[in-house]
Amino acid sequence: MHFNHYGGSAAQLSTALVNFCHTHGADDPDGLRALLAAHDVHTRTLSATQAAQLRTWADSLRQAYGETSLEHQVDTINALLEKGASRPFVSQHGGRFPHLHYFPEDPDVVTRVRAQTAAGLAHALCDAGGQRLGRCDRDKCGLVFVDTSRGGRRRFCSLRCANRVRVADHRHRATQRQK
Repeated sequence: MHFNHYGGSAAQLSTALVNFCHTHGADDPDGLRALLAAHDVHTRTLSATQAAQLRTWADSLRQAYGETSLEHQVDTINALLEKGASRPFVSQHGGRFPHLHYFPEDPDVVTRVRAQTAAGLAHALCDAGGQRLGRCDRDKCGLVFVDTSRGGRRRFCSLRCANRVRVADHRHRATQRQK
């Protein structure tokens, strides 16, 4: 499944932010700044306050993943858009072809991330009917993902989690056969 810029890279930023905050918390502003830079959100510094704000935002974003009710998922993403979006506009920065921006060019990093991730989840929802924002099926994992597979049947955040579940299932069946 191919998404446009906001439905692809911005949704991936949302996913990375949710997963980073789930595994690292907001106690690592330098790691969070590196994660943002890896997703083309550049900032010279990231204060502890900004990191905590992004952690709170990540907790809000998490609610959009793995939701089985399309109506609830739409309501959740609309609430995120209301909190995070600014007025869209067409930009040609850096000599690029005209494209949409969902945040002003110069706001603080928290405003940019909120606007970009909310727009990314909205595009992913609209482009794929809500079926592509998932939570890992492995018990106690807690990570989220954007399903870009061709069939849209992804169940795990990674091959590692999928293999763990398959190995556990295989061992359980082998134990049951021995009884």
